[in-house]
Amino acid sequence: MTTRPRHSDKEVEDAVAYAEDRGWAVVLGKNHAWAKLLCPHADRTGCIEYVWSTPKNAGNHARDVMRAINKCTHGDEDE
Repeated sequence: MTTRPRHSDKEVEDAVAYAEDRGWAVVLGKNHAWAKLLCPHADRTGCIEYVWSTPKNAGNHARDVMRAINKCTHGDEDE
């Protein structure tokens, strides 16, 4: 298992770890998008959530990321 770099903000890092614990993949990005999170549904219809490098309000951004993770229904599928 390879380790990824940590996000500079603890709240956002916790949200990314929350996504990973639920099977989401982290694809490191460039520029303002620090990474994109891909839901466990490995298809073009799967959910994508972007993690910004320097969000205006890190706490709100972390909550938005977690909210998107919780709204995804693809993790509930039996494959």
